[in-house]
Amino acid sequence: MTAAQGTEANQPLDVLVVGAGISGLTIAHELAISKQRHVLVAEAQNRVGGAITTASNDEGYLWEEGPNSFQPAPELLSLAVEVGLKDELVLADGKLPRFVFLNGKLNALPMSPPTAIASKILSWGGKIRLALGAMGFARPAMAGEESVDQFFSRLLGKQAVERLVAPFISGVYAGDPKRLSAKAAFSKIAKLETYGGLLAGAILSSKERKAQKINDPNIPKTKAGELGSFRQGIKMLPEAIAAKLRAQGTPVKQQWTLKALDKQGDIYTASFDTPTGEEVVTARSVVLSTPAYVSAKLLKDYLPAASQALSEIFYPTVACVVLAYPRSEFAYDMKGFGNLIPRTQGVRTLGTIWSSSLFAGRAPEGWQLLLNFIGGTLDPALAKLSESEIVQAVHQDLKRTILRPDTKVEPKTIAVHVWDKAIPQYEIGHLQRLATIEAELQKSQGLYVSANFIGGVALGDCIKRGLQEAIKIDEFLKTD
Repeated sequence: MTAAQGTEANQPLDVLVVGAGISGLTIAHELAISKQRHVLVAEAQNRVGGAITTASNDEGYLWEEGPNSFQPAPELLSLAVEVGLKDELVLADGKLPRFVFLNGKLNALPMSPPTAIASKILSWGGKIRLALGAMGFARPAMAGEESVDQFFSRLLGKQAVERLVAPFISGVYAGDPKRLSAKAAFSKIAKLETYGGLLAGAILSSKERKAQKINDPNIPKTKAGELGSFRQGIKMLPEAIAAKLRAQGTPVKQQWTLKALDKQGDIYTASFDTPTGEEVVTARSVVLSTPAYVSAKLLKDYLPAASQALSEIFYPTVACVVLAYPRSEFAYDMKGFGNLIPRTQGVRTLGTIWSSSLFAGRAPEGWQLLLNFIGGTLDPALAKLSESEIVQAVHQDLKRTILRPDTKVEPKTIAVHVWDKAIPQYEIGHLQRLATIEAELQKSQGLYVSANFIGGVALGDCIKRGLQEAIKIDEFLKTD
């Protein structure tokens, strides 16, 4: 066993961050760089980034196996600039259409009122129902917590849920609209109803966002609808944060697996398995920036009620299937973001990102790179399939959706990444589970939990929450 690690003369660290995903790295960066706190980051994997998984090969392909792009939120852009990535930012054209596969063909999602009227995604009855609901002509919510399906059906109608909302949920959560909580999974949209309707709420909240907009000349300007990445993929962000932390003197340890956490007085003691044996770290505060099921195991003996609540957060199995085809094999011109597929269409694949249509340098000339997602809450049987069976299932779906049906070309399989536990599901009761976790943490001052099962799964949400958590931790350290 190595002697306890801390600051000078083996004094405890200010903060131990467990987990080097984007949430943990954001907290560590803010505390170590901005607040000048003594921090150590410990990561169980042999890389940083958590679910962010960018890869490349010698054939000229660059792809993502986790998050594939991000909304260019100001907090994210500011952090990217701080760690030296301003000139590495790439933005996909916000005017590129998004598609829904319906009735045997792709239908562009309407981007304006005139295109909404002309769109064939909804019937005339469905359009009228959606318009009235968006303007506030909807019955009030019933007592109790609404599911996403109940919330949007009440406001926008069943057809809009089936053809627009449910495919979007498949793309974001790979989840079941009947199980997801509207207030937990779509808190911003649920809040809009309090303004008198979704349309009025959207207008008023847009004005509020503009009033709060950060006017920093160092932050790149973006346009509505644009999605972002970096020249060498999203992994550039966590790697740049980790590099800056190390350059500043903050250790970022890899292949350090936390095995036990205890507290004596005001000091936490954490025991890690590492490549060089057991390491013990002492710290005044600890942040668990790990998946809910990992945090549940770590807190099982220490805070059993919090552990139980964490263990109830469900993560479905989802596969990211990265395939490439010659451009000549497609039934469409492939100018767009990608397509989502309603569950009613008899297609197993949840959706496809047209990666090389979004960002330059993702595929060799003449080839189209596709990121396909399959599985999720409504398809648990995916976990039993082999990689070759998954690839063939996706290939057959692509022949039905965007490839020429008569194509004889087999896909070039770039990667198949099966995430056994992919995306945390904000299901009914999620907010109560989070309240239980927070109440339990209050029993152990200086212990924090911050990961993508709290406050949104998007990268921008994780970074914004991480910055807020860092402020709380710094305030605690001032009073401790």
